[in-house]
Amino acid sequence: MTEHTSKKFDSELEGIRNRVLQMGGMVELQIVKAMEGLAEGDLLLIDQVIENDNRVNILEIELDEACNQVIAKRQPTAVDLRMISTVQKTITDLERIGDEAKKIAKTAKQLHTGGSSFMPQIRLGHIADAVVDMLRTALDAYARLDTVAAAQVVRQDKEVDAEFKGIMRQLITYMMEDPRTISQAIELMFVAKSVERIGDHAKNIAEYVVYMVKGRDVRHTSLEEIEREATR
Repeated sequence: MTEHTSKKFDSELEGIRNRVLQMGGMVELQIVKAMEGLAEGDLLLIDQVIENDNRVNILEIELDEACNQVIAKRQPTAVDLRMISTVQKTITDLERIGDEAKKIAKTAKQLHTGGSSFMPQIRLGHIADAVVDMLRTALDAYARLDTVAAAQVVRQDKEVDAEFKGIMRQLITYMMEDPRTISQAIELMFVAKSVERIGDHAKNIAEYVVYMVKGRDVRHTSLEEIEREATR
């Protein structure tokens, strides 16, 4: 490529990278608002999350098309091709995180308009904060090409999984001790599962970062292998 073409190509890649981070910020806000809506019963906030999901979907389509155009026009190789591949996988996970935030908002609306007073006192704020932190770290790792930070996200996911199992046990205990809480407990199980899935998607993004930087696909490998690859 000529120097002019090379600079234009770099500019296109940088534009795509920045829009991925914009999409990441958007879905992060969706999670925060959905959990706030659940905690406070703010129906206006809940409806806002449901409506804004469409913006996330549109951004995914636009970014996917931008990647396809770069592939068709520039025929990238090696690191640049891995970068484009990582973007396409990352935006899919970000869109799915947006879907989970929307599910949380819909469940929150159902819980707060159902009129039942038999609500299990389960704290979901801590696990939600943990997955938001995972997403933020994964996106920061993507922005800075930081494989060590990416490996940290994979480690955090194991902690989130353990906390999720603890929440499930608590909710089952509530249902066994007071059958009047069954309906609400099941809804909260769905919320907890959505939060846990958000953690899984953040972990996926972190693994893509390792692939982008190191050239090795670390999906379906152990945490120890990922940490070794990240620090090489």
